[in-house]
Amino acid sequence: MRKGKDAILRLLGKGEPVPYRQMLKALNVSRHERQHLDDQLDYLVETGEIAKLPGRIYTMAGAGGTVRGRLSTHRDGYGFVMPEDGGEDLFVPARYLTEYMNGDIVEAQVVSTRRDGKREGRVTGIVKRGVTEIVGRFEAAGKGGRVIPDDPKLGRDLFVSPGPSGGAAKARTGQIVLAQITSYPSGVRPLEGRIVEVLGEPDDPEVEVLSVIKKYELPHVFDAKVMAEAEREPQEVSEEARQGRVDLRERLIVTIDGETARDFDDAVSVAREGDNIRLWVSIADVAHYVTEGSRLDTEAYLRGTSVYFPDRCIPMLPEELSNGICSLNPQVDRLTMTAEMLFDATGARVDQRFYASVIKSSARLTYTTVKKVLVDRDEESIAANRHLVEDLKVMEDLALRLNRVRAGRGSIDFDLPEPQIILDTQGETTAIVRAERNLAHRIIEEFMLAANEAVSHFLETTPVPSLYRIHENPDPVKLQDLSEFVFGFGYILKVVDEKVSPTALQKLLEEVAGKPEERLINEVLLRCMKQARYSAENLGHFGLAAASYTHFTSPIRRYPDLVVHRILKRVLAGKMNKADKDRLEARLPETALHTSKRERVAMEAEREMVDLKKMQFMRDKIGEEYDGYITGVAPFGFFVELVDLFVEGMVPVATLPQDYYVHLEKSHALVGERSRAMYRIADKIRVKVAGVNEPARQVEFALVGTLEKRPVEPIADVRSAYQRIPIKGKRPKPKRR
Repeated sequence: MRKGKDAILRLLGKGEPVPYRQMLKALNVSRHERQHLDDQLDYLVETGEIAKLPGRIYTMAGAGGTVRGRLSTHRDGYGFVMPEDGGEDLFVPARYLTEYMNGDIVEAQVVSTRRDGKREGRVTGIVKRGVTEIVGRFEAAGKGGRVIPDDPKLGRDLFVSPGPSGGAAKARTGQIVLAQITSYPSGVRPLEGRIVEVLGEPDDPEVEVLSVIKKYELPHVFDAKVMAEAEREPQEVSEEARQGRVDLRERLIVTIDGETARDFDDAVSVAREGDNIRLWVSIADVAHYVTEGSRLDTEAYLRGTSVYFPDRCIPMLPEELSNGICSLNPQVDRLTMTAEMLFDATGARVDQRFYASVIKSSARLTYTTVKKVLVDRDEESIAANRHLVEDLKVMEDLALRLNRVRAGRGSIDFDLPEPQIILDTQGETTAIVRAERNLAHRIIEEFMLAANEAVSHFLETTPVPSLYRIHENPDPVKLQDLSEFVFGFGYILKVVDEKVSPTALQKLLEEVAGKPEERLINEVLLRCMKQARYSAENLGHFGLAAASYTHFTSPIRRYPDLVVHRILKRVLAGKMNKADKDRLEARLPETALHTSKRERVAMEAEREMVDLKKMQFMRDKIGEEYDGYITGVAPFGFFVELVDLFVEGMVPVATLPQDYYVHLEKSHALVGERSRAMYRIADKIRVKVAGVNEPARQVEFALVGTLEKRPVEPIADVRSAYQRIPIKGKRPKPKRR
């Protein structure tokens, strides 16, 4: 028999994948020798020398595929490589990650692929370290100490060397510090570094914000040269700047924003023309003040976006611009870029034009004020805004038309509740409430969507290179799982050629509206969706069911919008030549990638700050009971979001009643083998707050009881496909299959 390691490698080295049964014949393996072959194959897959494909087919390493991307690790040690070019994440077991850290850009090799398409691999090399500095709590030990990272995903402490080089003398135990990594883990060597800055005490709100800023490396201070450029800009519009622009100052134009907003980058105006309605969307002409290649431009590109915390904003541009000359404040002249669009009685866009303009906002309205006028019919608010009421009614009419058009083509609206953090003057969380989203929000949302789509269509058909906001089709494997999942509730979701139309998903959402399973199916559907991003190539926007879409309406706070403004202005001025097009084609892909990354960093930082405020709010709630919904299920437990507080925590599987629990991955459920108790996503349950871990941003709940009963799936039919989780008692040894 020829079934040793060398024989297997020689067989696979011929270049063709070999099925297991074919290998048995080629190596002349008898029935009694199969175990030895299986052990050899498992070992070679484990070491990464060969790869295992679906259907128990083996091939040489590399033939299963290689992946380059960012590593995201779990506190339990395992991780996922998120491919740079998109696609399904690659699972990496903990044993392959001893020398790598969360955030690293790595090369990985696929070593096995399951029948459901999910891949497992091993990291083969480092491309770029993702973390060079760590924010955490310092604990002194002798003349040195260690830093316990704020980020639990790092999975290891940083050891600080004794003596001046380690900087341990700068900090006291319990303080939050910034440490620079001097040596990465390798073999038995730990993560090592030195303290470069003491941020302060952990319960200081300013230190909390600074910790998040440092952790995510958010630029938050404008240097003197950038500020000098900003301060040179006049705070009034000159007569010279008005020249050559369409004068809209006599039009009734308003801004509609939240009560706390300080930078107003969009203003709107409407007029009835028979059955048609004309809409003017005027956006701050930031490109007039932030010229390409200037220090302001370089800094804006570096930041990519403004970052919003519960108590402050880290702006993309200095306040002299964002809250000053670029902000469309009421009763002052401002330079803008206007998208003027005409919509017919059905809401279809029948005409459009774009131009540089000058406006004077008639009023600074808030969402609350508009709601009082249009929805509440509040007499006092109507009287105070009598000169605006008719225009607001026209806006309502147009917004409803536009919404019907979007719904008709399959645009998907997830109207999910968002939390609003209420802080006191010391920065402490006093309440967490549901953020209001009323008719006024929808009016502005529809108008901005319409302007973005019109600009995108115009630039694409001109044609010139541009930046697009794209949202790709959902993952095919997840779509198939969703189709099977909803079929169990009696709904049909057709997946054709691994794709589904937005209209089909919208129809599904309409069918489940008001049903007991509505929240459940909404949650599962959300998990199928990919994240929207920027791209130099137009791939369409799946969620909006838009063939072409961009971001044009927020250049004060988003760099891609500023890029689109510059392209639009150059086209309108007739100055877009071949050299400009070549330059854009070369630069836009990198701009899209960079701004997409900056957007994700900002979202993560904002989420962490909100989570911290939630943890602080819950720390004196130990022992209190709340109603909640299950938002996620895993083999180790399930996650619950409290109904009234929007706080999410976990119920560990080890705290559930004694049983063997089966994780039904496709059904998003945990089922007790003996008790038949089922815990499924979107189930309503009652929990008790068992603990709060502020550094880990984690709340632990204990189950009190279930509030809704659901049918249990027959476990015997699916046992072979799912992992059985023992809670107590010895787990039987599984048979080899």
